Amino acid sequence: MSVRRVMGTEVEYGISVQGQPTANPMVASSQVVNAYASATLTERRARWDFEEESPLRDARGFDMSRQVADPTQLTDEDLGLANVILTNGARLYVDHAHPEFSTPEVTSPLDVVRFDKAGEQVMLDAARLARALPQAPGIVLYKNNTDNKGASYGAHENYLMRRSTPFGEIVQHLTPFFVSRQVVTGAGRVGIGQDGRANGFQLSQRADFFEVEVGLETTLKRPIINTRDEPHADPETYRRLHVILGDANLAEVSTYLKVGTTSLVLAMIEARFLTRDLAVDGPVAALRAVSHDPGLQTLITLKDGRRLTGVQLQMEYLELARKYVEDRYGTDADAQTVDVLDRWESVLTRLETDPMQCAGELDWVAKLKLLQQYRDRDGLDWDDAKLHLIDLQYADLRPEKGLYHRLVRAGRIERLLDDEAVERAMHEPPADTRAYFRGTCLERYPAEVAAASWDSVIFDLPGRESLQRVPTMDPLRGTKAHVGDLIDRCDTASALVAALTSNG
Repeated sequence: MSVRRVMGTEVEYGISVQGQPTANPMVASSQVVNAYASATLTERRARWDFEEESPLRDARGFDMSRQVADPTQLTDEDLGLANVILTNGARLYVDHAHPEFSTPEVTSPLDVVRFDKAGEQVMLDAARLARALPQAPGIVLYKNNTDNKGASYGAHENYLMRRSTPFGEIVQHLTPFFVSRQVVTGAGRVGIGQDGRANGFQLSQRADFFEVEVGLETTLKRPIINTRDEPHADPETYRRLHVILGDANLAEVSTYLKVGTTSLVLAMIEARFLTRDLAVDGPVAALRAVSHDPGLQTLITLKDGRRLTGVQLQMEYLELARKYVEDRYGTDADAQTVDVLDRWESVLTRLETDPMQCAGELDWVAKLKLLQQYRDRDGLDWDDAKLHLIDLQYADLRPEKGLYHRLVRAGRIERLLDDEAVERAMHEPPADTRAYFRGTCLERYPAEVAAASWDSVIFDLPGRESLQRVPTMDPLRGTKAHVGDLIDRCDTASALVAALTSNG
């Protein structure tokens, strides 16, 4: 494997109702999702199918009891909240009182960026549509991870892996990578501690909210390595690594490197290539320590006795990844794998000499540079409330208000995609995964699709007494190459299901 694998992101967006600090966020989030669904989905609105979900299954070999699980873990229960599937194969819904966008399954880091950015535009349009409703509140969405009052909400990543890879080896080799990854992927945050009360700036919005090394929870006792074993695919072949410690990135290069470098490390783990043990002594404390030092000088103690900075630990992984790609592919490595390696090396080299050289690529550096300009101009200390507002405004999705968008317009943030590619991804599914089948069926046969999930599409066909479930357990089937011609030949969902049934 290279950087290419089945993967995607899930982002919960921060939400506020202007002038109504006590507004119910669950109601506001539902207004956002329903406004977008009403404006863009014609005829029948397919429901989300919860039947195949198993959020309490643990990769360590057991199922958590529903009696002891926190209610936020029971994501297999239909609570009646807004929950829709889009024609691009994505899921738009309300999760933990936040509107959330889950990208369709894709197979490359650049496609993750493309659909993640499409999610931002979907959310921006959804908020605008909600604000345009009669007597609607002034809803504003933010792509961030904390309200700085002690609450955090997630920006999760999902990577499909081989089931044959021992979970213990994933934990062993991935934990040090995650502890140090934030030097590249952090979104930046004003405030230290879960409530942000201590003064200062740190790399990651999420680091202070993690309390254990390994665990099943996602909203309490958050673990660096999440053990949820819910592959949404053939469980004999696949496991889905559910990563919950990442930040919600706006900078395209940050997202690209986040998923690209992680995919490379997973490839090395699957290939049993990582013979060098980079285990960290006290990873939870190390995660926070690295985040709290934007100077990047904090030393992490490895269990072999060495002491490295977060950048140096990342360079260890980079060196191994270069050797792995050279060993496996030589000069035949695909272009994105080569690009991820080159960008990773370039960023780490500049972070070690002068982090500000990365202000055009990495969120935390761009944000810190912007904050420092305000501090220098107005003589602000880190305890000034204005800096917290600037931090929040960086994440504002509104182009006319968001400081990230202002930097993009000024040419101070590098982009990997153009607006046209993102616009298409708002409506068109990726061609090379089962999301193509899901999204295209919703676009072609909206009245007949009763429900869908990651691993099935359910049709309600005229003349059939029961619903017809079409399983999509293999994420790499149901692609345009696989079913595109078939769908084009079928004018109705009945014809499609009949053809699929006759084909076995």
